[in-house]
Amino acid sequence: MTRNIDQDTETKTKILLVDDLDGNLLALDGLLKCDDVITFKAKSGAEALELMIIHEFALALIDVRMPGISGFELAELMRGANRTKNIPIIFVTATAPDKGFLFKGYESGAVDFLFKPLDSHVVKSKVNIFIELYQQKKELKNTQQKLEQAVLIRDEFMSIVSHELKTPLTSLMLNSQMRMRKINKGESSAFTIEKLAKMFEGDEKQLERINRLIDDMLDVSRISSGKLSMKLEEFDLSELILDLLERMSEQFVAAECEVKVDVCPSAKGNWDRFRIEQVIVNLLTNAIRYGEGKPILVQLTRSPGAVRIVVRDQGRGIAFADQERIFQRFERAVTVAEISGLGLGLYIVKQILEAHHGFIRVESQPGKGAAFIVDLPLIPLQLNS
Repeated sequence: MTRNIDQDTETKTKILLVDDLDGNLLALDGLLKCDDVITFKAKSGAEALELMIIHEFALALIDVRMPGISGFELAELMRGANRTKNIPIIFVTATAPDKGFLFKGYESGAVDFLFKPLDSHVVKSKVNIFIELYQQKKELKNTQQKLEQAVLIRDEFMSIVSHELKTPLTSLMLNSQMRMRKINKGESSAFTIEKLAKMFEGDEKQLERINRLIDDMLDVSRISSGKLSMKLEEFDLSELILDLLERMSEQFVAAECEVKVDVCPSAKGNWDRFRIEQVIVNLLTNAIRYGEGKPILVQLTRSPGAVRIVVRDQGRGIAFADQERIFQRFERAVTVAEISGLGLGLYIVKQILEAHHGFIRVESQPGKGAAFIVDLPLIPLQLNS
C-alpha cells in the first residue's frame, strides 16, 4: 500500500487508485498528477478499505478484475458502510462493454466506467468533474456549518440579551408600580425632595445599564458586519486617562478602591478618541467590579512608536485556562449569577484595539489579581483615509 507524500496532504483533494498491478497504478497516477490532487494507491480490496478508514476520498478508481476481492465486490462493501457509501466509484476495465457487464457494475455502485486502453483526455475530464463536485459539496457543507453556528450564536445572544435587559426593566417597572400605589393612597410623604432625588438616581442607574447593553449589542453588530468605523484624530492619551479617572472618581469611592496613577506626562497619537475611551472605561470598570475593593494601579508609558496602558487590580484573579477565552463573545471568568452583563466587554475591547493595529493581553494568577496590558501604536494620521 503506497501513496504520494506531500506536506499539504490534508488540504488536497484525495483520490484512491485500486489495482493489483503496479504498472496500472503508476499509469493512472501519472495521468492524475497535479498540484491540488494527491493519489493513494492500493493493490487489493483489503488495502483499499484500510485507506478508506483513514482518509476522506473524493473519488475511487477501481480495477474490476483483481484477485481476492474483485472490484465489484469492493464496491458492494463500500456501499454497505456509512463512511464509504458516498464515495463515487469509477471502474477501470479492459473487458469489452456489454449490457450485462455494465448493469452489474452500476448495480454494485459504479457511477462511470473507464475502458482500457485509457484515453488521457477522457480520464482527466471525468476525474475533474468529480473533483469539482466534491469541492462544491465540501464548500456547501462548510457554509451549512457556518450558518448553523451563526444560528446558535444568535440564539445564545438573544437569550443573554433578554435576560440582561429584563433585570433593569423589571426594576423600573416595579418601582413605577410602587410609586403609583403611593400616589393613589395619597402618601405625599413618600415624595419629598430627598426621596425623589434617590428615586431618580436609582432610575438613572437602571437606564444607564440598559443604554450600556444596547451600545454593546450595536458594537457587536458593527464588528460582525465589518462596519466598526474609526475616526482618527490627534489627542493626548495621558490627558484622556486622567480625565476619565476624574469622571469615575465617585465609582472608585463607592467601591472603596484606592487608585494609584503612574501616567507619563504626555502621549500624543492618532486614534479614535471615543473608541479608546471605551477601552479604558471598560478596563477600569472591570477593575472595580473584580478588584474586591483593593487598590488599582493605572499606568501609561510611552516608547518610540507606541504606548502601553496597564490596569492592574488585586482581586480574585483569572485562571490561566480562562485568559484567552475571556476575550471571546459572551465569555467571562465568572458565572452570570456572580456578575451580570453580556460578556461582550473584553471582546469589544479586543476588536477596537485590533482595528487600531494594537492588542491586549492579561497576566494573572488566581487570588493575585489581574493586569490587563494594552499595546497601542502611534498610528499615522494617513490611516484615517
